Order: sequence, then structure tokens, then C-alpha cells
Amino acid sequence: MKFKYLISIISILIFLTGCSASYKELSKMETNKPRNFQEHLLSEYKKRATFEAEEMHDWNSAKLYSEKALKSLETDEIYPEDISYWKLPKENIKEIRIAYDNLMIIYNDAKNIDPLNLAKAISSLDCWSEQQEENWQTWDINSCKNDFLNAIHNIYEKISTQENEQETSSGKYNNLENETKDEVTIVTKNENKELMQIIYFDFDQFNLSEVSKDKIKKFLNNYGSVINEYLVVGHTDTKGTNKYNLSLSIKRAEVVKEILINYGIKQNSIKILGKGEESLAVNTPDDTKQPANRRVEIKKTN
Repeated sequence: MKFKYLISIISILIFLTGCSASYKELSKMETNKPRNFQEHLLSEYKKRATFEAEEMHDWNSAKLYSEKALKSLETDEIYPEDISYWKLPKENIKEIRIAYDNLMIIYNDAKNIDPLNLAKAISSLDCWSEQQEENWQTWDINSCKNDFLNAIHNIYEKISTQENEQETSSGKYNNLENETKDEVTIVTKNENKELMQIIYFDFDQFNLSEVSKDKIKKFLNNYGSVINEYLVVGHTDTKGTNKYNLSLSIKRAEVVKEILINYGIKQNSIKILGKGEESLAVNTPDDTKQPANRRVEIKKTN
């Protein structure tokens, strides 16, 4: 019995030594302002590792984040851990798998056009999964989840913006004006000088996350005083039939309309429209999943 106990103690000490070694190596590194994807990964994972080690004393998680941070020095092929890596509650697997799949679809594009938010999304998805596996600190679960959603939605916006810029340079939209955006919202002025807020959805879904609700609320706080009538336009990607996607786009528009009403907008000042897959933000072949196309646009009509 004493021998087995001693072996257990030694095993734990070896494990903790390995954990502390990678974190110790990482903590000694000075990180300057990140300039590329690998440096952003290093910075984001270092933040996660430091929190787990210094605040939570969770050396298992600190080891994972430390090792991924150090690995980013060697390669830019860093991905969130596969869903099978985690022991997730059954009721949470689907949601996190959808998040993982969405991220992997836009991974290569994001690496080129938005390396900062890609690094945030990857590390935040690992954090969300890790906290969901532990399944007791709801505030940390929600924090990591919201970090992921903010980052991934910012990437969708960049992808859509790049697509519009390419179409503009090719002459498709000669009158497209400048776009302005911050960390939470994207406000576009198009050829009709409309203010527009974009809200994104998961595949085959029409429910809104708290992050999306906050985006709508901030949009109204900033621009509600200059908007008399709203046009809410639902869109989908090209996965599925035209008929199904038209119905889904209308459902997405309807749920956004309900949120606008909940925030005090009069029902008779809101019109909705479903466009299905006919007005893509990112051009794709038929039957193609593209998260940036699963959206609702809230427009000022006068």
C-alpha cells in the first residue's frame, strides 16, 4: 500500500514538473506587440496560460496553453483541440462542434486577412471547451464563449468586407462608399447611403447569441436616434434547397425583428425580408457552407 502511494506521489510530481516546466519557459519570454499570426497566437495562449497558472492554479490547463504558445514559435499550423480531446457534457457537444466547424471553414482566409481575431478565436475555443469540460464556473464558460463569438464574427465581417472590396475594384459596385467598424459592430454605407448592422448565425440556426443581442443594442444606442424605419433582411449560405433557405432567412429576420421590438422599436417601423441564398456576401458554389453568408442585415431606410 505504501509503495503504491509512493508511486502515485512520484507520478504527480513528475506531472507537475512537466506542467511547470513549459509554463516557466513561457513566462520568462518577453512578448512584444504581435505583428503576425504566430505572434498573436503566442500572446493569446500566454494570457490563457498565465490566468490558469496564477489565478486558477490549474496546471493541466496551463500546460496545454503553454505548450501551444511555445509551439506557435515553430509553426503557424495551430488549431483548436478537436472536440474528441475534451470530455464535454452531452448537451454541450453540438454547440461547440458547430463553433469548431465554423472556425475551420474560415481558417485559411482568416489567417491572411485577420490573424489577430483568428488567434483569439482559436485560443478562446480551447478555453470555452476546457471550461465547459469542468462545467461549474458558468461565468468563465460564458466569458470564453463570448470571446470566441466576438472574434469569429469580426472575422466574418472582414471576409465580407474583402469580398465587397474585390467586387468594387472589379467594377461591380462602383458607388460603394467607405466602411467603418470597431471591435463589436460593423456599420456600412452602401450606394443608397444606408446604415447597416450585420448579425451572424450558426448553420441551420435562427437563434441569437448574447453577443449578437449586444451588437444590436449597441447599434441602436449609436444610431437609433437617426433611424425612423428599419428594413431587416435575412440571408443564408447555399447549403440546402432554395425553398428551405428562403424560409430560414425569413425566420432569421423575424427573430431580429423581435429583438428590435424588445429594445423599444415600434413594430410598425420595422419591415422584414427574406432573401434566402440569392444575395451572398461571399460568392460560393451551390451547396456550400460559408458562415459569413448566414446573416441578417439591419438597414436604415429613411
